[in-house]
Amino acid sequence: MIQKTTESDSNYNNLETMSIHDLLQNMNAEDQTVPLAVNKAIPQIEKLVECIVENMQKGGRLFYMGAGTSGRLGILDASECPPTYGIEQGIVVGLIAGGDTAIRKAVEFAEDDVNQGWEDLQAYHITENDVVVGIAASGTTPYVIGALETCNKNHISTGCIVCNIGSTVAEVSKFPIEVVVGPEFVTGSTRMKSGTAQKLVLNMISTSVMIKLGRVKGNKMVDMALSNNKLVDRGTRMVMKNTSLEDYELAKELLLKYGSVRKATDYYLNNK
Repeated sequence: MIQKTTESDSNYNNLETMSIHDLLQNMNAEDQTVPLAVNKAIPQIEKLVECIVENMQKGGRLFYMGAGTSGRLGILDASECPPTYGIEQGIVVGLIAGGDTAIRKAVEFAEDDVNQGWEDLQAYHITENDVVVGIAASGTTPYVIGALETCNKNHISTGCIVCNIGSTVAEVSKFPIEVVVGPEFVTGSTRMKSGTAQKLVLNMISTSVMIKLGRVKGNKMVDMALSNNKLVDRGTRMVMKNTSLEDYELAKELLLKYGSVRKATDYYLNNK
């Protein structure tokens, strides 16, 4: 049996004897290798993003699926899309083995159920326009494998983010992303480098998809939710810049009335 890279022995030993400075320095040295590993996977990421954009333009949704840290990272990325880009809830969905309870507390053996992933997707009435991305550092999570296999049988596009080469999850994905970051600082602790790699890839996927769907103008989040005073202030200044308005209060009034930077800007420019 081939040893999985994610389970390989750490490049460091006798961690308990290291000073705090050396622990931090060595962890940081390992972390610096992660973006380089992600860079090698850009061609794979590009293919998956192209698929997601094409499907979402047809009304499809994006689903992330995983267990443990991987599942939580998918939920994090999905939950940030509506406030950041103004999309409706349910367009990007994160699912975790064990359900919502597992977001905060590990649910024992939930990831080992090969049928539960597809059952979780069925609750959303998944269709051929949707894309399902499995997230699994090891690439061996049954919860993810079972869901992706059944998606393939039902002509639903599949992708994945894994941290081992030649994993089962990658084999059952139409658009696999393999980011091999090497041994973890603490052997097998994939919440570290593997988790960082997954977060970076998720950032790249959702951000590039939303840009291509028109949710960014220039370099600004023109559809962001106005959910706190900081964002209202940011939005007001964006309206001022977009319209050349010098009156902060008027720009803020327009923003709050029309609900987004895009709508407030369009109204002012079309009616001044």
